[in-house]
Amino acid sequence: MPSVLICQYMLRNRPGRFRDILTNAGFEPIDAVGGNILTADDLRTWLPRVEAVIVGGERLTPELFAVAPRLRVAARTGVGYDGINLPAARAHGVVVTITPGANHESVAEHVFAMLLALTRDVVSNDATIHAGGWDRRVGVPIRGKIMGLYGLGRIGRAVAVRARAFGMRVVAHDLQPPAEADALLEIKRVTVEELLAVADVVSLHIPLTAETRNLVDERFLAGMKPGAYLINTARGGMVVDADLRSALESGRLAGAGLDVFHQEPPAPGCPLLGAPNLILSPHVGGTDAGAMEEMAQGAAQCIVDLYQGRWPSPCVVDGSLRDGWTW
Repeated sequence: MPSVLICQYMLRNRPGRFRDILTNAGFEPIDAVGGNILTADDLRTWLPRVEAVIVGGERLTPELFAVAPRLRVAARTGVGYDGINLPAARAHGVVVTITPGANHESVAEHVFAMLLALTRDVVSNDATIHAGGWDRRVGVPIRGKIMGLYGLGRIGRAVAVRARAFGMRVVAHDLQPPAEADALLEIKRVTVEELLAVADVVSLHIPLTAETRNLVDERFLAGMKPGAYLINTARGGMVVDADLRSALESGRLAGAGLDVFHQEPPAPGCPLLGAPNLILSPHVGGTDAGAMEEMAQGAAQCIVDLYQGRWPSPCVVDGSLRDGWTW
């Protein structure tokens, strides 16, 4: 009986339709033991014995693929796959899949959870009242302000829908050609420089690549409108932590909300910890209960499809493996 290692922390030892999808196809789900994100040592214990894995934030390195001779599929819950070494996966004949379209609404909601918490001082007001205080401060409205979307894929457009509902105008930068939804949402396409200069809120919705790593540096932040907010629910590697802290301490930025980090969880010496007007969450933007179940089912279905000879093209990251690939 083939087995599937459940690495994603939010799925381990929990029921769900994804387990039925796997067991009905003849798989044995195995729940890994370890921390929130499994370490390389944790994975070395489990990978040699399984044919497939469902991963969250785990990093699959060439060394780990080398100790997993039976592994055929690495199914990621989500759309980011920068933690998986694709050349190594290809070399070992492991198909990497993602779950597009499952969590964009969840991420978009989280963007506004962070933005409203910042503009309405939700966290500091709560702490003040719990401490016995009563400090009524004037909040910052978002109606009439400009939402700047750096990236206009599924998540960016879901954020745009919500921004328009809040009475915001939307500008966006994306290399893909405009879609019909752009006109319906009255999204104005602009250059990066224009976006930074006019946006009251800059929200990042692009993948982490060699080109986007450390994108949000001192120069990027200096180009932003004074008093603007930065929201990052994409990937932590795009932000230079020390530069963001400096922009917050100087008051150039009014605040920032981060759901992602270079290192997760951030190390004790991370420059972000203790920075003013900064709200942090533990990479949960795309994992509300509904989205998590959809992603889990999508990942399980990809594994079953590949096992049964079907190729789930929209979900496969590297289609070069298709010709000649067998389970």
